[in-house]
Amino acid sequence: MTPVSRTRRWAALATLCLAVSLIAIDGTVLHLAIPRLTEALQPTSTQILWIADVYGFVLGGLLITAGNAGDRFGRKRVLLIGVTAFGLASLATAYAPSAEWLIVARAVLGVAGATIMPSTLSIIRNLFTDPRERTTAIGLWSSVTTAGAAAGPLLGGLLLDNFWWGSVFLINVPVMVVVLIVAALTLPESRNPDPGPLDLPSVLLSIVGVIGVIYAVKEAAHAGFAQSGVLVAAVVGLGTLALFWRRQTRLTHPLIDVSLFRRRAFAGAVGGDMVAVFALVGTLFFLSLYLQFVLAWTPLQAGLAQLPAMAASMVAALAAGRLAMAFGRPLVISAGLALSAAGLAVLALLPTESGYPVVLGSLLLIGVGAGMSFTVTADTVLATVPRERAGSASAIAETAYELGAALGIALIGSLLGGIYRQTLELPGGLPAEAVAAARDSIGTALHAASSLPAELAAGVVAAASAAFVQAVNITSLICGAAVAVVAVAALFTLRGLGTVIEEHPLERPLLPSDSTESKQGADR
Repeated sequence: MTPVSRTRRWAALATLCLAVSLIAIDGTVLHLAIPRLTEALQPTSTQILWIADVYGFVLGGLLITAGNAGDRFGRKRVLLIGVTAFGLASLATAYAPSAEWLIVARAVLGVAGATIMPSTLSIIRNLFTDPRERTTAIGLWSSVTTAGAAAGPLLGGLLLDNFWWGSVFLINVPVMVVVLIVAALTLPESRNPDPGPLDLPSVLLSIVGVIGVIYAVKEAAHAGFAQSGVLVAAVVGLGTLALFWRRQTRLTHPLIDVSLFRRRAFAGAVGGDMVAVFALVGTLFFLSLYLQFVLAWTPLQAGLAQLPAMAASMVAALAAGRLAMAFGRPLVISAGLALSAAGLAVLALLPTESGYPVVLGSLLLIGVGAGMSFTVTADTVLATVPRERAGSASAIAETAYELGAALGIALIGSLLGGIYRQTLELPGGLPAEAVAAARDSIGTALHAASSLPAELAAGVVAAASAAFVQAVNITSLICGAAVAVVAVAALFTLRGLGTVIEEHPLERPLLPSDSTESKQGADR
């Protein structure tokens, strides 16, 4: 990339942030639209899961390939193609006439999103060569990303209170047109000058492996781990990823440099990234259901209620770089994860009525925690590779982000649903179809109650709400404990990581913990 002026760098960053904000918003804006969408399209419970998950799953599966394509063919070119495709796919999604159509359109959105996410981060890596300036830029990018995820419910609520459910996707089109025009004018082109031959078997293995694993998780969330389809998908996915990993170690020009994962700091940063997003997106998902189904708030009210998470994550992301320079990256990442764990634990106190003060406390803690940890982990991942491989590194960071978001919905949603069904105590005298609907989810329970006599309907609503809140209480404690364990582990995994990373590990020894590699670097 030809060096560019400071003004043009920051103008380009603003354009990249606008593009990535829509990707992040699109990942969560659907949450509030599910009740309206269910009424309009009448999807089955399995189709609802696909509608919610397929975007993130496809995006996650294609990120590695898309990041490599940016390095190979030009990051600006791939970004512009992705922006155009995203706008067109948004049109198809907004006017989907059936659940099947919507699932396919959401999958296409995922394909387009996969070309945008790693391109934005890799362009930042090439634009900002000064380590401290780069950390600030990634902090801004991170704040927009996490804020976009939290702003999804707010924007969705505003639109759903005034328009039909498809409006939450239609809003993407004019914004993408602006991004397309401004990006074409401001962004410089960059690519790897020596990418080597593209290994198509690696591309296929990465796609099949990631999607196979995610599919297994999604199906397990709905049908349980004992189902044959879940086991087959898990075996195929994990086996394919093992073959992918082995192939990368033998190629002169691998799709991704898997040797980086042998470094505790790099692997810890990727894992911390995934867990932080897991906590944020998973919590926003079931709190959206709580605010609408249990407290009976409108979509706009529910969106406004989650606004503190957006504000908290933005402030924390902007401050994360300075905190990392002052206290070290391991402590900041671990502290961010610990705050997220505390935010989940707070939800163990969530009551059936008037529970917003508890929700507010949880959102503030998780927002701050996710903003801190996500910013520092993303910068760490990018800084440990040469600039010409920035697309591949960005793909790793973004794959962790998307997998964390998808797993947050799938795992937390499955755990929540399982506990809900175990604790649900319905009143007697209900028709068999009403019982089946009530046991499926709180949304179908309230829908079934609307066609029952008043007394029975009130009993179903009360029972479903109580079971759902109890499920939130238990699920949040379990997930909070898991995130807390990762927060403690991060202190040891990232031990020795400095405050500022100026060169990638192939140019000089980066971590004192990598004693063998440090000695080799010193000898060189």
